[in-house]
Amino acid sequence: MRLSNQTIVITGSSSGLGKELALAAAKEGANIALIARRELELKELKTTIEEMYPVKCHYFVVDVTDENSVYEAFHQIEEQFDGIDVLINNAGYGLFQTVEQMSLQEMKQMFEVNVFGVMSCSKLAIPSMKLKGKGHIINVASLAGKVATSKAAAYAGSKHAVLGFSNALRQEVEKDGIFITNVNPGPMDTPFFEIADETGTYAKSVRKMMLDPEKVAMKVISLIGQNIHEIDLPSWMGIGAKFYSIFPKISHRIMMKFGNKK
Repeated sequence: MRLSNQTIVITGSSSGLGKELALAAAKEGANIALIARRELELKELKTTIEEMYPVKCHYFVVDVTDENSVYEAFHQIEEQFDGIDVLINNAGYGLFQTVEQMSLQEMKQMFEVNVFGVMSCSKLAIPSMKLKGKGHIINVASLAGKVATSKAAAYAGSKHAVLGFSNALRQEVEKDGIFITNVNPGPMDTPFFEIADETGTYAKSVRKMMLDPEKVAMKVISLIGQNIHEIDLPSWMGIGAKFYSIFPKISHRIMMKFGNKK
């Protein structure tokens, strides 16, 4: 029970990777604070966790774009748990549309969830971690934040912003014993594609290389307490991101073909 008595806050925890993260953390003995918008799914997950593991679990129905709701949720977490040890910013979504097709409002909303949601939750978790003299914030970004493709300009931009925010925040809180880790997954077999790829075309084309969310969750949870700045999943895609930065013209042509699968 490596994480016994630690409190882990997980956003976007009602399904997909967030749900698997909660289960994996509870298995390691952590107390879990679930944050998401869908109460029914959160309630079911809370019941499952408490039936399977001897840990404390509470859920909070929150839209991470609602500043007041986020503040209230973190205030309640402070009251119901012994502070916050780990925050996993997992909430996020994408839309596979061209810049011309997507409305400005849709772009703004994506940034509200993917970027400002991360910022607000991180800001509210830091004081508790400082009091403890340690903590860990894990931000689920994306390889799209390093290697952008067509029909994902806004999504790639939001994840690139998360990477920049994380890298600067790390410098600010390192002296307080707080670790910041970016997790950059490639395509994953989660409900993400139900929103991002309504036609199912892209999901079908990358099905064979999709990551298993349960395995990704186990990997992420294994990082807790380690001062690791960043991991790319799968690792071979991370190598591709490095290739992209060194050989941009060649990579551009490759990414054009890849993006056209959307």
